Amino acid sequence: MKRTTLLGLGTLLLAAGATPAMAQAPKISGLVQVWYSQMLDSNLRLNTPYAAKYFNLRGEFTENTFAIRRSEIKLSGTITDDVDYEVMLDPSINTSATNPSILQDAAIIYKIGGGFEAKLGQFKNLQTYEGLTSSGEIFFAERAQLARQFGDKRDRGAALSFAFGEPKEFGGKATVAFFNGLNDSLSGKGNDTNGQKDFVARLDLNIGKTMKFGVYTLQGSTDQADKGGLLAKTFVGAAAALPAAAQILDNKDKTTNMGAFYVYQDDTWLLSAEAMTGLLGRRFASVGTAGAAARQHLDQKYLGYWVTGGYTVGHHTFLVRYDTANYNSGNDWYTAFNPYKESAPGVSLGTDYSPKYTEISAGYLYAFKPEKLKAANIKINYINRSKNYLQPRAGQTGEQGGDTLLVAFQVAF
Repeated sequence: MKRTTLLGLGTLLLAAGATPAMAQAPKISGLVQVWYSQMLDSNLRLNTPYAAKYFNLRGEFTENTFAIRRSEIKLSGTITDDVDYEVMLDPSINTSATNPSILQDAAIIYKIGGGFEAKLGQFKNLQTYEGLTSSGEIFFAERAQLARQFGDKRDRGAALSFAFGEPKEFGGKATVAFFNGLNDSLSGKGNDTNGQKDFVARLDLNIGKTMKFGVYTLQGSTDQADKGGLLAKTFVGAAAALPAAAQILDNKDKTTNMGAFYVYQDDTWLLSAEAMTGLLGRRFASVGTAGAAARQHLDQKYLGYWVTGGYTVGHHTFLVRYDTANYNSGNDWYTAFNPYKESAPGVSLGTDYSPKYTEISAGYLYAFKPEKLKAANIKINYINRSKNYLQPRAGQTGEQGGDTLLVAFQVAF
């Protein structure tokens, strides 16, 4: 992998400082997060993931390490009373085939009037509550499982929103959007490869400043070029039970999200809950090039939810989160046996690899400026994980996993 140099970024910032007077000079802000991850079990270093890699385990957790988790630089400003823009880069990103650029956000915002607003460019695709919450403002160092895997995603597209009501009493925003649907192959940082688009709808509501709730959905399909060259991947199971290649191609990895959230937050208490379900689709693909399908059933569904509670006094916040995600919530497969527990009828694998994972996180946050949490804080998180996402190594039997002690340092400017 290559790391993008900062020469282009420096040039951009110099150019921004020379912005003509006809437009306001851009506002420059940023965020730096440094993590120290301490393994509490050497399995995280020594064991390999189960072959069906549903569990989202970041590389920072597989070794005791200091890591630059984020180094965001954002430019935003106003061109006219009706036109705004924002650009955000993160030079800490190691660019790769699946994340080809340090450019995170680049959007133009048009204030149409009457509560309507249009946004075009590259930005988050409006899924989950946690996913849309700034990484500098979340209380734990990292988001919940499905929020970080399906919600914290960017894509290129356009969104139209309508704001109504009174933000200090009862208000809301309704949004519809269309995106390229490349957030699972190129981190959303590319032009479309086929004719399909992701459709997104979202409704955010608030009662005063302390209570928020809402719903959202995404409807999409494959991100592969569909010019007649798509191939059906192979599912495992009895021949009579397997879907035909034509059926797999016709399905085109239908991909969906449906979710809802509720958040209560005042100066002392925090309570948030979120649930999310849908079809795995292209995220564990069954069309594209030849090979094995990355899931066990054509219409495989996921289901997850997470609940967070917190108490703040002065500079100190104490937190706990229960977070569970099931990547085959319908127990759907084509074999005559449970493929997560058996290799053949009555032949046990010796380990239960059912893709249902639970994380219980306990957290402490120290805010240097309680009135501005994001400005500077230290987070200490203990992450307890269910033990079924790593394969046993020599001398081990049964489910394997590992826990983490994480310390996150943050400043924002």
